[in-house]
This record gives sequence, C-alpha cells and structure tokens, in this order.
Amino acid sequence: MDTILRVERALEPELLDELPPDDPKAIRSRRDLKWLNWWMGHRSILAHALMRYWKNKPLQRIVDLGAGDGVFALGLARELVKYQPRLHIVLLDRQPVVSEKVQVQFQKLGCKVETVAADIFDWLAQRQGTMEQGTVFTANLFLHHFHEAELCEMFQLASKQVDLFAACEPHRSKLSLTAAKWVGAIACNSVTRHDAVVSVRAGFMKRELSEMWPTQGNWMLQEQRAGMFSHLFVAHRK
Repeated sequence: MDTILRVERALEPELLDELPPDDPKAIRSRRDLKWLNWWMGHRSILAHALMRYWKNKPLQRIVDLGAGDGVFALGLARELVKYQPRLHIVLLDRQPVVSEKVQVQFQKLGCKVETVAADIFDWLAQRQGTMEQGTVFTANLFLHHFHEAELCEMFQLASKQVDLFAACEPHRSKLSLTAAKWVGAIACNSVTRHDAVVSVRAGFMKRELSEMWPTQGNWMLQEQRAGMFSHLFVAHRK
C-alpha cells in the first residue's frame, strides 16, 4: 500500500519555468507533459469534477490558470462541449505559448478563446468585485508552484469571483515520488525528469488545500487522491 511522504511540502525552482518558451528543451518538456497528463488522466478527472458540480447550472466561461500552450484546456473543452456548447475559454499564463493551430481547434469546437499574458495575482486583483455567472477557474499542475501564503492570497481573491474552482495537482506520496524518478524510462528529457521529482515534493495530500481556502461564504470543499499519482481539489459555492 502506498504511504504519504512524512515530510512537509518543499518548493524548488522548476527548470521549465526558467527556460525561454522557444528553447528546444522547453518545447520537448511541454511535449512530455502532454503525454504525462494523458497518462495520469487529468483531463477526465477535471472534466468529471466540473460536470458533477455544475450539472444543474450552465458552464459559460472557463479560466485555465497557468494554461501554457493551451493544449490541456483544449482537451478539457472537447470533453465539456458535448454537454455545454459555446464555451468561452480564457487561457491565462505569464508566458502563453498558444499556437494559431490550437486557437483554430478551439474555434472548430464552437468555443470563443481568449489568451491573457499576466501574473495570476495581478490579474485577480484587477478583477476584484467582478463576478460573472457561469465562470469556473481550473488549474492543472499549477498550484504546487506556490507557497502557502501565496495560495491563501490566490484563493481569497478567486473565491470572490467564481462559484467553482477545480484543480488537479501532484499527490505527495512515496509512490508518486518513485514514479517521478522513473519518467526517463518513457523517454522524458532532462528538464521533465528534474521537474517531475520537484513537482511531487511540492504536491499536496490530505486536506492541505482545503485548509487554505477562505472560511467566509457557503462553500463545499472536496479534496482527495485521484488516480494513482494525482490530487483533486474542488471548491464549490453552495
């Protein structure tokens, strides 16, 4: 049976965050991440979470935090448009690298796509006091980049702007760490091999994210292991 790591979260710089978007190693690592996301099933995990909590209300706008090249959000949109067409997708990242091809694929799904280059805290602060019905924030392998104080600030700002926040992150366990150390066996490059281990050590377990979500308001919080290596967090306004 898998056991948790008996250590606190440890944040270290990830190589992909330090490389220019057009660096060949960064391009290859983003390709690796697509494969790892598929293997871990994050798209289906988040899609099912969204539809479970939002089945009685229309999904209109999805803001994907740390969207990168937009490919993950595209896969998520493919799942959701079966039930909720004409989605407005916002791809938020400090350095978005969304290709024209990806944007065209969103449009073919009937989605409106918007790319925003901004720091998450600046963007949230600028939007204070604005809440649009049907807006959801999603995060995939994004929250583990932040310290606890930063997550508390992010959650405080986000909780005033959405009715649903869903995130899929690394699960901090011995099994996850062992698997991370072996991603080279599936031909991941040196950047991915380094960052996979760093990500697990910065991941989450038990109810660590729930404890950082603000207590004000009428919220339902779900936090649990998802699959073998992932951690699901959902905050849903009652």
